[in-house]
Amino acid sequence: MHETERPAPSPGARIARAATQVMALFVLSRALGLAREMVIGAVFGTSAEYDAYLAAARIPDLLFSLMAGGALASAFIPTFAGYFARDDAAGGWRLASAVINLVLVALTAAAVLAWGIAPALVATVLAPGFPPAQQALTVSLMRIMLVAPVLFGVSGVIMGILNARQHFVLPALAPSLLNLSLIAAAGLLASRLGARALALGYVLGAVLHLSVQLPGLPRVGARYVPVLTLNDPGVREVLRLMAPRVLGLAAVHLNFLVNTNIASRLGEGAVSALNYAWLLMLLPQGVFAQAVATAVFPTFADQAARGEREMMRRTLTTTLRMVFFVTIPAAVGLLVLRRPLVALLFERGAFRASSTEAVAWALAFYALGLVGHAGVEIIVRAFYALHDTWTPVWVGGLAMGLNVVLSLTLSAAFAWAGLPPYGGLALANSVATLLEMAGLMALLRPRLGGLEGRTLGASVGRGALATLAMAGLLWVWARWTSGPLGTIAAGGGGIVVGAGGYLLAAMLLGMKELREIREVVGRAR
Repeated sequence: MHETERPAPSPGARIARAATQVMALFVLSRALGLAREMVIGAVFGTSAEYDAYLAAARIPDLLFSLMAGGALASAFIPTFAGYFARDDAAGGWRLASAVINLVLVALTAAAVLAWGIAPALVATVLAPGFPPAQQALTVSLMRIMLVAPVLFGVSGVIMGILNARQHFVLPALAPSLLNLSLIAAAGLLASRLGARALALGYVLGAVLHLSVQLPGLPRVGARYVPVLTLNDPGVREVLRLMAPRVLGLAAVHLNFLVNTNIASRLGEGAVSALNYAWLLMLLPQGVFAQAVATAVFPTFADQAARGEREMMRRTLTTTLRMVFFVTIPAAVGLLVLRRPLVALLFERGAFRASSTEAVAWALAFYALGLVGHAGVEIIVRAFYALHDTWTPVWVGGLAMGLNVVLSLTLSAAFAWAGLPPYGGLALANSVATLLEMAGLMALLRPRLGGLEGRTLGASVGRGALATLAMAGLLWVWARWTSGPLGTIAAGGGGIVVGAGGYLLAAMLLGMKELREIREVVGRAR
């Protein structure tokens, strides 16, 4: 080899580099998302007005997710990448152009339809428990926000294009601009416009989400073709792969709609409390698991296309071990520190102590499902890389069906026991997601010739022991800081103490995940 030549990076190095880049921007996005909720919480708290905004956002989110969100990305990326693997760049750009045009037409038509039937959607599906004035506000907010799915749809396809061509930075930056738009809207306009400021901020955020990615297209040699067809083989392949994923996402959003419907009947603030708790639970999942999943998916797809099942199995098992290493202690930390964390982050302005108690109650049950959410994020991408989109769909459909049943029964059981019933909605989600992860792992195992179960089990076992030591330390810390030291010491200090205790216990237990994560960071430099 010539001394100036450099060996091609290994899959692990590619994942490491991409994951570190994406993770840094995901940390920024999640930090801004947290700041967004802090600003919104100070302005709106757990009020009826914020409940209306959250309910109104369900339909725009549904339209985007079903037509241009994760379903399209999981089908588009492998198909689009396949053209370049066959040295058919022209065919790839024709496919990308056709998909963008179809998404634009379909989402525009769906948004217009939803605008017309918005009153019926709110009164019967979204928020039948809201009083008439709150329902009218929800309709008004929804109609403003229905512009956003069209913009997000085009942006989502461009995100898939850039990710498939191994460009991750601009797509990972886009959510931060959405968060900044909402922060500005809440902080600068809400005093005059109320929740309508958030709806306008959401639309502006969609504009920014799209705009920031456009400069990436020339870098990957993008070429636009004015084509609108369903007969192109690539388009048909995308639709074929996308269809089962759409059904799976429909089941997920059905659960969200059921939760919002039930929560609208549980009094002012129930919808808001669930939302704050859900976002806090997803914070570690989004910072780590989602970043890793985004970066590892192209590698899974490449290994599957080459028939490298053993290599794919090792990649998957290593990824799961590292994700569980982070999310198991994060789940327990959220559970133990939930009250001081919520108070530290949100308790100011309109967000009072009663709001803290409400959010902490929901967070206790959402935290139980964090590991399941993180695991599913990784495992489903292995199925997608194998061009199997049906298995995650029917497993997810069963899980979400169980979620709906449990949501109805557990909320009623909590109410019968004299407990805040929305805790049952959070617990239902956690139970269903953990079972979904277990089912997907069992079904994937024979496809890859195993999942190195002993290695994975040993890693989880040692992680659980280290987490148990951390939980004991946090319990002592919580009791010691319950007096005059206050919320900052209990919440902020608890994060430092818990992380330090867990890492020390992991070192004493000889957990190799510590070394592997250091190697990942080192390869990414």
